[in-house]
Amino acid sequence: MASEQVYSSHVLETSRDNQSSKDAPKFGLESHLPRESSNGPVKKSMREKAIERRAVSKEHNSNFKAGYVPIEEERLHKTGLRGRKGNIAVCVIVLLFLLALINLIITLVIWTVIRIGPNGCDSMEFHESGLLRFKQKADMGVVHPLHKSTVGGRKDQDLVITGNNNPVVFQQGNTKLSVEKDKTSITSDLGVSFTDPRTQTTFFSTDFDNHEFHLPKQVKVLNVKKASTERITSNASSDLMIRGDGKAIIRGNEGVFIMGKTVEFRMGGDIELKADNSIILNGSVMFSLLRIPNNSQGPALYFNEGLERYKLCMCADGTLFRVQVKYPNMGCQTTDNPCGAAH
Repeated sequence: MASEQVYSSHVLETSRDNQSSKDAPKFGLESHLPRESSNGPVKKSMREKAIERRAVSKEHNSNFKAGYVPIEEERLHKTGLRGRKGNIAVCVIVLLFLLALINLIITLVIWTVIRIGPNGCDSMEFHESGLLRFKQKADMGVVHPLHKSTVGGRKDQDLVITGNNNPVVFQQGNTKLSVEKDKTSITSDLGVSFTDPRTQTTFFSTDFDNHEFHLPKQVKVLNVKKASTERITSNASSDLMIRGDGKAIIRGNEGVFIMGKTVEFRMGGDIELKADNSIILNGSVMFSLLRIPNNSQGPALYFNEGLERYKLCMCADGTLFRVQVKYPNMGCQTTDNPCGAAH
């Protein structure tokens, strides 16, 4: 009983201290104080003691909960990026990461290929005049110079341009120079001219108005699809050969004149001579006797059904035509001739 009174007095003192604050809770402890009478303290029953003990414990626990705020996620203020804003933030972070990765790759390329370091660029130089100078070997695919640009080497040094198992091609518009392993080809619609840049001397040109078309000594064969010129000549000590793979056509606006010590035509098919006025063959005509059959060996050799042979016939006006020999002792009498009558 004494311990309960001490505990109640302690609660009473705490309650009195809290009464100094307006916001402090007020506990009705008057009902729990021991009641006294003129004859002395009144004894409590077991039920009253249990109720008093329960009330004291409740008030004691309420003092411990003073200033306590329950922390629950539903009651907290929601901060940070949630929902759509969170997705946008993730996309921005990924984009920044990709930009940083690309920047790193570009930096590594500049560092390794162009070789830019603390001392400057080790592979090339940039001058104020617009000159770009390469100090080391450069591996390039296609180079596009600007308008009126020049590609050259240093003084007294050669400019070496090589292709890795591919031709080196210089092209300007339709004009193209291709340097390959076995040949060098030049393609141009207007013409070709080789000139010394220092002395301005023209070594080779296709300008027929100002220069003659002289082939260099090292060039033995000229392969063209179509050539327009006034005349074609050869050296005095060499022959002039005009050869066509399928067909060779020689045409002149005012006639074609072929002159030479020996003029020889060799063809696998037919030869055709056309003229508006006349065809003049001024010279001797030579035949190879090796391909002409010998009649002295008998008519059996002259006529052979397994061979196709012709006779050369002539009209009264000098027109030549051929007649196929179909049987022995056949002459030029045939109805299919340009003379108009049999001869």
